[in-house]
Amino acid sequence: MSGGAGSDPVDRALLRTMRTSGASAVGLYVLAADEPVLLLTVMSGVPARLLEPWRRVALAAPIPVAVASRRQRLVWAGGHQQLARDFPRTAVAVPYDFALAAAPISDGNESRGSLLLLWPSGHPPQLSAAEREATEAGCRLLAPLLGTAPRVGGPVVPAGVPRVLSPAPARTVDLPEALAAVDYAERLPGGCCALDLEGRITMVTTGAAELLGEEASRLLGARPWEVLGWLCDPVFEDRYRAAVVSRRPTSFTAGRAPGRWLTFRLFPDGRGLSVWITPSDKEHGTVAPLPGEGEVVPVRAGQIYHVLHLAAALTEAVGVQDVVDLVADQIVPAFGAQGVIVYAAEGGRLRTLGHRGYPAAAVAAFEGVALGAANSPAVHALATGEPSFYSDPEEIERDYPGLPHLTGKAARAVLPLIVSGRAVGCCILSYTRPRVFTPEERQVLTSLAGLIAQALDRARLYDTKQQLAHDLQAGLLPHRLPAVPGLAVAARYLPSTRGMDIGGDFYDLIRLDEGSAAAVIGDVQGHNAAAAALMGQVRTAVHAHAAAGASPGEVLARTNRLLTDLDPGLFTSCLYVHIDMRTQRACLASAGHPPPLLRRPDGHATVLDVPPGLLLGIEPDARYPATEIELPPESVLALYTDGLVETPGVDLERAVAHLAERLESAPALGPERLADVLLENRHADVDRLDDVALMVVSTEPGRRIAPG
Repeated sequence: MSGGAGSDPVDRALLRTMRTSGASAVGLYVLAADEPVLLLTVMSGVPARLLEPWRRVALAAPIPVAVASRRQRLVWAGGHQQLARDFPRTAVAVPYDFALAAAPISDGNESRGSLLLLWPSGHPPQLSAAEREATEAGCRLLAPLLGTAPRVGGPVVPAGVPRVLSPAPARTVDLPEALAAVDYAERLPGGCCALDLEGRITMVTTGAAELLGEEASRLLGARPWEVLGWLCDPVFEDRYRAAVVSRRPTSFTAGRAPGRWLTFRLFPDGRGLSVWITPSDKEHGTVAPLPGEGEVVPVRAGQIYHVLHLAAALTEAVGVQDVVDLVADQIVPAFGAQGVIVYAAEGGRLRTLGHRGYPAAAVAAFEGVALGAANSPAVHALATGEPSFYSDPEEIERDYPGLPHLTGKAARAVLPLIVSGRAVGCCILSYTRPRVFTPEERQVLTSLAGLIAQALDRARLYDTKQQLAHDLQAGLLPHRLPAVPGLAVAARYLPSTRGMDIGGDFYDLIRLDEGSAAAVIGDVQGHNAAAAALMGQVRTAVHAHAAAGASPGEVLARTNRLLTDLDPGLFTSCLYVHIDMRTQRACLASAGHPPPLLRRPDGHATVLDVPPGLLLGIEPDARYPATEIELPPESVLALYTDGLVETPGVDLERAVAHLAERLESAPALGPERLADVLLENRHADVDRLDDVALMVVSTEPGRRIAPG
């Protein structure tokens, strides 16, 4: 959707920010209503096709606008070298020199989106104070405007294709001056033409049309490299893109049969490009012939960079759902498709991995059917390994009767996903209208299918490992905590977001007798299967020694001797708390574990001073002194692992004190809700570097068990 200079308040704010900051281009990203995705809604100063790979940006993606929104700070790249270092996926898709800033838009409580600004080539390596202030002022101006419709789909930010704002003309002229400008252009030696930011010819002189060898009426509204076969080499489109993005004049020479060479000089600004065409005065050799009918023509520059961007993105996709979402969010719009469905063959049956734009009946019709019994393009592709392209419903109906009516699709590209000679799946791009697939499109889509196949194969292996890790972790942690009269207990476990979804953090509640129980929490070094296996051994040992009636210090000492005998090469921290409801006291012993927190009945919370002792598994004769505290009714104990409080660059004691403050300021809640309050920040973290285990133990009011 195109717009003028911007009559909408959001549009005016964007154009004002672009003007006051001196930026050459601007884009507004708004957080979607129902998923963690930033959507490009308004832009100006660059071609819409240039930002096509970034119309939808996952909030967790390593893309400048996502990083700015996620971390709530301004992101700056002063040139292509810095962009390649910090954001390689972006740099490979836009290999031109420019400066970039992405800034968060927030009302102070909630993120609204991000503002993207570009500056021309030659910008100083640092953002000036005036530019930074103009950028931040633009974000402050946009925040309340977006607040009236904080998500895409409202009246301020409608969903769909981004609005493209056209800068105001340089000046208004009357008819005589306009005619004089045309006469001036016609008198220039050679010829000249004008391109808009999308690369379409908006004006062409008689001399330019003669040099290009084409009627002016056919040139107007077309892109030169699409209408002139001898400009089909992607390097020519690439020069136009470089000029638009860097705002730097550039030139190139192209050969037109039967041997005529022309020099093109491009002069860009915010409204488009002025192009001066002259015969070349140098000898460049023989002009290459145009591709013959049926020959594969070169891929467009925009498609090359889009595929490079998708290839880089696919290397970062982790699970199968990541791959499917990437295909749906980026490949589908890049090739103008209206639907996609991704299949895998499992156990001789067709399994749907994901889909967009398909009716439920069409998906259900082939889900789980035997490959030998199903008659569909996907089954054929899986069996033969050959891609197929259908341009209209009649072609599809001939081979697969009833399929066009079932799916509502008139054309489709059926791409087998092949890895090392074996089919791992099939990807189908579909269109609601008939479509002719050019030889170059078939070439690009077939190559892209190979990249998707590699990513999908890796992702399925990762998902298998993740499921194994999840099952192992679930088997080692308690399925449920025992009911203990006089105590209310809640436990939580959050895995690290790096590496395998498994670690050595553990917790346990052991009912010792009618009036006492033990709460245990620990952390085995590492995030792998070995750490999880050792965690299971430690938890079993602690449980056995506690059930045998050992004191807290002796439980840890005996477990320590077991670990030193096993010599696993991993160390373990552990905190053991013996709770006696008869005496309303608790006895604590620690093996190098973070100190627990106690909130007393009056609401005051403190960090308990428990001698830390040596980690388990270091010294076989280590001793673990015990500490006794009062634990009256309505007291709360919080036991946790260091993943809850450790943050790079933050002092650990200060982090623990801050957690105690949060516990004290929390309202009088039950353990379940209180545990969620203490974990709030950790749920929101994009990168959680360590596992988190938490136990909240509350003594119930008015419950004191009489001595037996």
